[in-house]
Amino acid sequence: MDVELRHLKALAAIAEAGTVTAAAAELHMTQPALSRTLAQLEARVGVRLVDRSSRHLDLTRAGATLLGHGRAILAHLDAALAETRTVDRPLRLGYTCAVLGQQTVPLLRSWRQAHPDAPLEVVRRDNSTAGLATGDTDVAVLRTIPADPRIRTEALYTEDRVAALPDDHPLATRDRVRLAELTSGPPLPLALWPDTGTASVDLWPPAQRPDRTVEVHNVDEWLNLIATGGAFGIGAAGTAESHGHPGVRFVPLDDAPVATVYLARPAHPTHPQTEDFLAAVREVVSI
Repeated sequence: MDVELRHLKALAAIAEAGTVTAAAAELHMTQPALSRTLAQLEARVGVRLVDRSSRHLDLTRAGATLLGHGRAILAHLDAALAETRTVDRPLRLGYTCAVLGQQTVPLLRSWRQAHPDAPLEVVRRDNSTAGLATGDTDVAVLRTIPADPRIRTEALYTEDRVAALPDDHPLATRDRVRLAELTSGPPLPLALWPDTGTASVDLWPPAQRPDRTVEVHNVDEWLNLIATGGAFGIGAAGTAESHGHPGVRFVPLDDAPVATVYLARPAHPTHPQTEDFLAAVREVVSI
């Protein structure tokens, strides 16, 4: 009964591919080698696992039973190896434009104090999942919900919106502005950040929308374009709190809907400290 992982992988590949030839190609083996592996497995368990009565191979009832257990064993091994590889690396917190605004530093300090042996790395990734979909990050703070079924999100809190204006703009000295004022003054385009930004022309009624828009790819491009007078922007308060910039003035908006801040993570955690970190974030934002 000396069944090895290679035997279980062979059975799974045959079940999925339907033929020994296709399964052998998937496993980068020769067809005779895979046939010998299957024969060894059947000899060691003592029952026939594959019905060879047709060109398309089907599992017997015994084969289907072993396959179910085998897939669970292989999945458990993959999870164990993944967790083992992550033990000695930092947990990676992703963001696009801002983390938690004014609560970012308290979060990082409290985590370091409570988990001195679990380093945290803050990583900016300029895409809709802040690196979660590509495996670059383990947890992320987002201000839009990504259209990716592999990502789980939960709402943390809401932020007021702000207008980002060149500091020589006529409205830049105001304490507060309204959306309509932003499109009735100098004819600046609205800077849009399609993948990750929360701004949209839909914030305005149709008759008051900006005449032009211009797309940027990240927060640096957004700030530089605004600072040089090439556009105005709409952002969340967390962005203003995290990105002071020469030449840009952030002015609170009176009539824009709030933006929601989301905590996101993969459906299958990629770091063993994920749940502890999620709890730490919830605790900080609830204070």
